[in-house]
Amino acid sequence: MFVPQKMFLVKGVGTHQAKLNSFELALRKAGIAQFNLVRVSSILPPHCRMISSGVGLQELSPGQIVFCVLSDNATNEPGRLIAASVGVAIPRDREHYGYLSEHHSFGETDSKAGEYAEDMAAEMLATSLGLEFDSQSNWDEKEELWSISGLIVRTRHVTQSAVGDRNGLWKTVITGAVLLP
Repeated sequence: MFVPQKMFLVKGVGTHQAKLNSFELALRKAGIAQFNLVRVSSILPPHCRMISSGVGLQELSPGQIVFCVLSDNATNEPGRLIAASVGVAIPRDREHYGYLSEHHSFGETDSKAGEYAEDMAAEMLATSLGLEFDSQSNWDEKEELWSISGLIVRTRHVTQSAVGDRNGLWKTVITGAVLLP
């Protein structure tokens, strides 16, 4: 049974005449193009610890099958703002699982897309822990409630945004949470 023990975050952007090639270039920029990536859903396993991408990449070999939560977005529309983000929510009790969320959008800045992804992960974790959740309340109110509860210890996100190429080339953004044994 494979249960990830470590996780690291990556991001990248690529531009090319072909959409697939722009995706490949974004993966290269993120440092994960040389792996066979398998997208998984959004559970951060109990006791899984975050490590730097530099340390995590040293543990992998080219061609290796690597599990990740991946968010990507692409456009060939000149001037169009695109974003991809992965949010992370880690419970205080490390015996409990946390959440990872993917968000990809148009017209959102890094901070807006990142906060949204982080908020989604925190909401999934909060509701799995039995906390009340009002989707209409603002982030400060939710953060205060979750802090008071003492059940959520940390949230964060990795986000990549880019503006569509002025000459109509494909632009792809990716973010990912790479899961390691």
